[in-house]
Amino acid sequence: MRRADIKRETGETKIEVGLDLDGTGRADIATGIGFLDHMLTLLARHSMIDLLVRAEGDLHVDDHHTTEDVGIALGQAFARALGTKAGITRYADCLMPMDETLTRVALDISGRAFLVFKVDFPTEKIGTFDTELVREFFQAFASNAGITLHVECLHGVNSHHIAESAFKGLARVLRLATEKDARAADRVPSTKGTLSV
Repeated sequence: MRRADIKRETGETKIEVGLDLDGTGRADIATGIGFLDHMLTLLARHSMIDLLVRAEGDLHVDDHHTTEDVGIALGQAFARALGTKAGITRYADCLMPMDETLTRVALDISGRAFLVFKVDFPTEKIGTFDTELVREFFQAFASNAGITLHVECLHGVNSHHIAESAFKGLARVLRLATEKDARAADRVPSTKGTLSV
């Protein structure tokens, strides 16, 4: 079973994540940040990953620590759930439309953490959520999941749509890249024989 549970506690946050890669897209999310809850709920739904997230953070300061630490814990759970990565598809890419917005997302479950994030937001906030935190989440997730991730908004004018297309694009490539490749059997998809760092 490809699932993992992570608990992470610091002086700034207390995070619990449960993740099942072979789920049905069920989401049970409570971070204290409404917009982040919305993004994680659609991430679960469109990736078909069952996701439990509980977060308590220093929201009296701002949303930064909680958003980043949820990304860290989610990335760690993702890496643990994949195990040796034997039999996975490994690569995926998609173009994700959201009304006027179009975002390109590409992923390699390589064991090498790298993020290219070419996304500009026309506003500094979506509601009360700082738009710069979208990148912080993606950076934390990619670094701790051990993936190479490229996200580029090709065009868009609405900040909510831009963020949502990025999260939905991530969801789609996670689903595709983690699917079992029947032709690969239980081989690790690498000529090196390993996808660990």
